[in-house]
Amino acid sequence: MFTFASPYSFLLFAVIPIAIYYRKRRQFRPAMKIPDAFVIQNTQPSAVLRMRHFLPILKYAALCLLIIAMARPLWGTRQINIMTEGVNIVLAVDLSNSMAALDFKNGGKIINRLEAVKGVVQDFIAKRDGDRIGMVVFGTNAYTQLPLTRDYNTIASVLERLEIGAAGKSTAIGDAVGISLKRLEDVKSRSNIIILLTDGESNAGELSPETATEIAVQKKIKIYTVGVGTRGEAPFLVNDPVFGERYVYQQVNIDEDSLKAIADKTGGLYFRAEDTEGLQKIYDTIDKLEKTQVKMKTYAEYNELYTYFLIPAFVLLCLWIILSNTRFLEIP
Repeated sequence: MFTFASPYSFLLFAVIPIAIYYRKRRQFRPAMKIPDAFVIQNTQPSAVLRMRHFLPILKYAALCLLIIAMARPLWGTRQINIMTEGVNIVLAVDLSNSMAALDFKNGGKIINRLEAVKGVVQDFIAKRDGDRIGMVVFGTNAYTQLPLTRDYNTIASVLERLEIGAAGKSTAIGDAVGISLKRLEDVKSRSNIIILLTDGESNAGELSPETATEIAVQKKIKIYTVGVGTRGEAPFLVNDPVFGERYVYQQVNIDEDSLKAIADKTGGLYFRAEDTEGLQKIYDTIDKLEKTQVKMKTYAEYNELYTYFLIPAFVLLCLWIILSNTRFLEIP
């Protein structure tokens, strides 16, 4: 990490253009006028004499380096120790085929349900600070996509790579809750929550939603459930072998009663999202409800780099003094 201990020293750079201005102004006002020397008027200056024009560059370069040295450049590492546990959050995301329904919009562009979820969850993750976040995905099967971690960049990267159908075509809500509960046992915390997002009915898996809910109640784990999608029929883009790509409307049902029961029994809340704005508000609400005060201790170790600028500045300044008082001495 690179920084400056005294960045206000850079204000002295304003002195350089002022000094250049007054130097140019003084050159146009000679102290004494002398008659033209016709004999030496056309004499070409030597190569060494031409170098006198670079003499001011030495002075101003030395001045710039001195100012940078005064700003005290530092290079080191900044570390943050989180002193409290924060919240353990498992995001359980439905990847069944029904998530391909094109009933959401983002900036006027039609997108499928999973893409809408990705954008909103990305914003939700960015707002968390100090919490551990894990991810479980489910369809016909449920599995851990990412264990609990505070590496938010990795979480965002994994979320972006989720694909519809990666866990199967059906919806195993009970297994998703069960795997999420297992992940929360890996790292202990005072507060554990599951955010379950689905757009269908539980029609697969070995563990029923009712049994998974009872286990969550016993473990005192809160579950927020989110039903995503419009009511009634939703448009899907299909590749017809005869007519090519076309839109078809299919009925997609959400088992709202089951999702409400899961939320009520565990002390969470049930939400219904029918558009991107509604989905955003839901995650904003959960973000406000599940806040903890995270105390962080920050410390840093830096190495001073000013000598790398001070020594060259001293060399250039000495060179300027020597040359301006010897080979390039000017006599008024």
